[in-house]
Amino acid sequence: MIGEIKKILTTREIYIISTFFGFVLGIMLFTFYTPNYYKNSTPINFEVKDGDTFSIVVDSLYSKGIINSKANLKIAAFIYGADKKIKAGRYKIDNGLTYLDLLELLIEGSPGKQKLITIPEGIWQHKLAGLLKRELGIDSTRFMELSYDKNFLKKLDIDNFTAEGYLLPETYYFYTNSSEEEIISKLVREMNKVFTDEVKERMNQLGMNKKEVLTLASIIDGEANIVSEFRTISGVYHNRLNKGWMLQADPTVQYLIRNRKKYNRILFKDLEIQSPYNTYKNKGLPPSPINNPGKDAVLAALYPENHNYFYFVADGTGGHKFSNSYSGHLQNVNDYRNWRSSNR
Repeated sequence: MIGEIKKILTTREIYIISTFFGFVLGIMLFTFYTPNYYKNSTPINFEVKDGDTFSIVVDSLYSKGIINSKANLKIAAFIYGADKKIKAGRYKIDNGLTYLDLLELLIEGSPGKQKLITIPEGIWQHKLAGLLKRELGIDSTRFMELSYDKNFLKKLDIDNFTAEGYLLPETYYFYTNSSEEEIISKLVREMNKVFTDEVKERMNQLGMNKKEVLTLASIIDGEANIVSEFRTISGVYHNRLNKGWMLQADPTVQYLIRNRKKYNRILFKDLEIQSPYNTYKNKGLPPSPINNPGKDAVLAALYPENHNYFYFVADGTGGHKFSNSYSGHLQNVNDYRNWRSSNR
């Protein structure tokens, strides 16, 4: 009949559609607004690195137990166009955040600040703890305790009673809220990167293990400030080791008196200290590294200069004079003493 208005949808059809959309909306609200609870009661430090894809971030959140479903977070990010807006940085993630709260934090939140810190090569462990306390406000006592914690060292795959020697000095960015565990772990990881397959093959050629390489490297780093001399000094020590001579390395004695105010000045009585670290009393390498050596020193320990030197002494200008005979060494020592006397 003309003029009669036909209904496009019946009441029943409207009810079905409304119910469907209500159901979908309910599922979305339940899914994206449901809190995610993890086992830890304190906020978790979570880092998004430069270059991390959103999938990497999601996988990491899931592996740490921060979210219960990777799919839900990916769907939420897709709907809100958030997957391309995540900021790199470190975040404190509170317990019970919903997927949308979490996305908002990673997009709008303020990631933790970082600080650039240079760790000097050849630094003693207690000096490193003090440096990090001044720069980052860490607990230096806790840092030292962890350095000797058997379970922690085992977790880091350190076959030694201390972490000293296994932490790579370099210039790093650290988060200002970094924990002592995180810092030590990071420095150990960086040192491990030095030990490539090529380096491991070289260790096999020399018949040295990682601890021995780091121990020799720590002595080399303690002897010289000029990197160009590292391989020459390494050659001296390799020559003495091959001959079965004592190394007679001053840094090992300085290590024994490191808590003394004038530790740089070695007295004759110090050479008589009974300790396996005193290379004036014992042949071979000391039991473990005496400081944290840098990469140049590690490579120098592995690739010594080929020469016939067995002795060296400071030349007064920051470098050293080398000799292949004891008589030549005594002459160099006399020259150094004369230089020191004339410059007092």
